[in-house]
Amino acid sequence: MHLQVVYCNHHTADLSVREKLAFATETQVQRAYEALRNRFPTSEMVVVSTCNRVEVYTAQEGTGPTPSRDDIAQFFSEFHNVPLDVFTDDLLRHAGPEAVRHLFQVSCSLDSMVLGEPQIVNQVKEAYRRAQENDACGPLTCALFEGAIRVSKRVRSETGVERGRVSIASVAVGDFGKSIFDRFDDKLVLIVGAGEMAEETLRYLKDEGVREVVVINRNPERAAKLAETWGGSAAGMDELHTWMAKADVIVSTTGADRPIMDVPTFRQIREQSDGKPVFILDLGAPRDFEPEIGGLDENVFLYDIDHLEATCERNRNTRAKEIEKAERIVQDETEKFMHNIYHRATGPIIQRLREEWHAIRQQEVDLLLGKLPHLGEADQQAIEKTVERIINKLLHPPLSVLKDEAKAGPPDGLLNALKRLFHLTE
Repeated sequence: MHLQVVYCNHHTADLSVREKLAFATETQVQRAYEALRNRFPTSEMVVVSTCNRVEVYTAQEGTGPTPSRDDIAQFFSEFHNVPLDVFTDDLLRHAGPEAVRHLFQVSCSLDSMVLGEPQIVNQVKEAYRRAQENDACGPLTCALFEGAIRVSKRVRSETGVERGRVSIASVAVGDFGKSIFDRFDDKLVLIVGAGEMAEETLRYLKDEGVREVVVINRNPERAAKLAETWGGSAAGMDELHTWMAKADVIVSTTGADRPIMDVPTFRQIREQSDGKPVFILDLGAPRDFEPEIGGLDENVFLYDIDHLEATCERNRNTRAKEIEKAERIVQDETEKFMHNIYHRATGPIIQRLREEWHAIRQQEVDLLLGKLPHLGEADQQAIEKTVERIINKLLHPPLSVLKDEAKAGPPDGLLNALKRLFHLTE
């Protein structure tokens, strides 16, 4: 039984590396699962790809070969056509309890730049749903991701890690936006993209008093729906440059696989805007705006996800006690999960060993008592109890060792040894 995660370390890898490894579209995700199934046909798989992380979870109940860290690295390299040396130092692997603990921390937003952001658990749910749709899940990954969703609910209800600004959007608007503008009620906001992140950002902007909103999306219906919900108007992609020149705040969350705005194009847009201050919040992964756009002039304020790290770290420090509570919950749930998973492997062997030894005990006791018909009922019961205690004492050492081994990991070697020693058949 094997369970692992191989992922790009977002604490050390810069955004450009994560962009190169991300699965930005539904088509890419489907292709990724096809490629993974071809490479690792006996493994369960779940791919988690968000604006800030790229992770591949694999699981296998049998004892066959499992993909190594290098195998997954090779998959990333070939799928995205990215040389290994670009990202291999930032690729980490956790197995067994550490893999479980990692996903539980991720789903509870304890591993996020913005502590307690509620969006990540929805992204975990979405990744799980996509894996199911692509027939990539199995018993272990289903149990793992359902457990992660359950742990997230427990952390939210039992700790205060979500108090205050808890999402990337709220920190971006509340900290960065307010450092640029004293007020928002007179600002024109352009939303590019109509997904969950766009709507969350718009919600916080509305709380700050924004009145004029324009939504642009490749899907006109989604743009219109979001605009109607928040009292704005929708526009087509052909009007993107026009509205960018007019906007005071630009929030871009398209999920495109390459920047939608380059330096020369935005320079032309700035010429139409009279150089007024513009706050650009690039929440796309990969980036929607080329980073050099932020240096075009002193009134262009461009922030992407990496810029949020310092503010998020401050939030994390103020919530140290709540983090400790949440980490204890994660540890408790990890131990419970691993106990249940390893019991699936050890339970049948323990049961068969007990049944076979006690069957032998009963046969021998019956044979003995058949030769001693003169014994009274009390003596017969005493003999039966004595033999039963002997059997239990003989079984205790191997079963105790098996249970102890199972706490640390799948005791495959010990299980195989017990099967051979005691001639236990499948």
